[in-house]
Amino acid sequence: MTGDVAGNAAGNAAGNAAGNVAGNAAGNAAGHRAAVAGVAAGHPATARVGLSVLAAGGSAADAAVAAVLASCVAESVFTGITGGGFATYYDAATGEVTVLDFCCAIPGLDADVTGTSMMPIDVMFGTVPVEYSIGGASVAVPGVPAGCGEVHRRWGRLPWHEVVAPAIDLARDGVALPVQQARTLANLAQALAYGAGSAIYVRDGRLLAGGDLLFHPGLDEALTILASEGPSTFYTGHVADLMVRAAREDGGSLGPRDLAGYRVLPSPVGHAGLHGHRVFARRDDLGEIVATIDGLPDDLAALGPADRTVTLARALAGYGPQTIGNTTNVTVVDARANACVVTTTLGIGSGVWLPGLGVHLNSMLGEGELITPGLAPGAHMVSNMCPLVVLDADGHLTLAAGSAGASRIRSALVQTLVNVLLDGDDPDTAVGRPRLHPVGPVVHVEPGHSEEQLSALASAGFQVSGWADRDHYFGGVTAVGESGAAGDPRRGGAGVTL
Repeated sequence: MTGDVAGNAAGNAAGNAAGNVAGNAAGNAAGHRAAVAGVAAGHPATARVGLSVLAAGGSAADAAVAAVLASCVAESVFTGITGGGFATYYDAATGEVTVLDFCCAIPGLDADVTGTSMMPIDVMFGTVPVEYSIGGASVAVPGVPAGCGEVHRRWGRLPWHEVVAPAIDLARDGVALPVQQARTLANLAQALAYGAGSAIYVRDGRLLAGGDLLFHPGLDEALTILASEGPSTFYTGHVADLMVRAAREDGGSLGPRDLAGYRVLPSPVGHAGLHGHRVFARRDDLGEIVATIDGLPDDLAALGPADRTVTLARALAGYGPQTIGNTTNVTVVDARANACVVTTTLGIGSGVWLPGLGVHLNSMLGEGELITPGLAPGAHMVSNMCPLVVLDADGHLTLAAGSAGASRIRSALVQTLVNVLLDGDDPDTAVGRPRLHPVGPVVHVEPGHSEEQLSALASAGFQVSGWADRDHYFGGVTAVGESGAAGDPRRGGAGVTL
């Protein structure tokens, strides 16, 4: 069945072994739970959908899947149903941490068509230019439908159609575009408002602004098909046929064998210690988040603000190229202390849409830095995405978090973890604090850092690039912890508790 995990039993045994937490089941049986039940997401509507599913008796997985599908409606400047992603699930009863890889895959199993050249565009994040490419040749094999199906199959409690239903309702009515996401739209208009996208993101001759209604005609029908036929329709059914036709008519190589052969995969789980806690996440992300945390000095908590800022800048420097692919994240903790964190991306969108269904195809092949040597047709692409959970010394859930932001994901998550675990911040405070992000010798800095911190960075040899405003460039963290849930204000996010 499409979306099943290849080598299911053996793969999961190996992947979960790294995520086992000794003694956790006994602790949870005694009723100990640190993190509150709640949902954090990149849009208030996304968070509300997740919370409604929790309130209806759904599990963390049910709520996360419902919220991910809602994000494909409310956060289409960041993600979409034809994108890909990763899910990290914490099972409070067993103490297992599992990571599922449903990232987009390389097409090419159908040898009858070779993709043409892509259309290059330049995207500006503040003053930072990043090259990208769009068009049918940028379309990779999607993973979101299969990933959502697999998360629900493993850990869901509610019927599939009930989990999809809230996103259908959202798609019928449309949602308000947050001011922060309107800024993202302006940056990515070359891809999002290209071709059929202009009818969605342009109104009365101008791009949608903050507060305008974002509406995708036909997306409710696509989600209704998903609800009734299941994820397989995107791989061997009606929607699959439409995707192949649309991508190939625009010069892409996506084919029927590519879609039919797609599988969700287990991803190795790594962990690192931080201030008496253990952080669990996928082990092979491009940002090497687990390795970065593991390399932080033991005395980090004792350092003053200036020294800590320099230490973090050095720890975060030097990990891979600057990438831009837009992403979003959903974080859910249920009343049983299970956590499900899901990060998804569409790239920035290929400019290719499914006629009549309001579905934008991904542009993952257009992010050249993600096409690493040795990736053969059918292989999953690499990624910076890294949803994670944090457990205390007794194995109880303290924090669940993930971030959007491509190559800034590592910086955003590490700084948020430091704010929570070392400084005792609640999630809202931790997510909102000013961030920095190094790119080579330059460290980009949000307003709010002191003169002492900026001087220390300069003295340490960094070129300091100060930003005038808090910006979505610096990531989009969503987190649920002991004292609440928080969405990132940089992207119009929201956190709600049960």
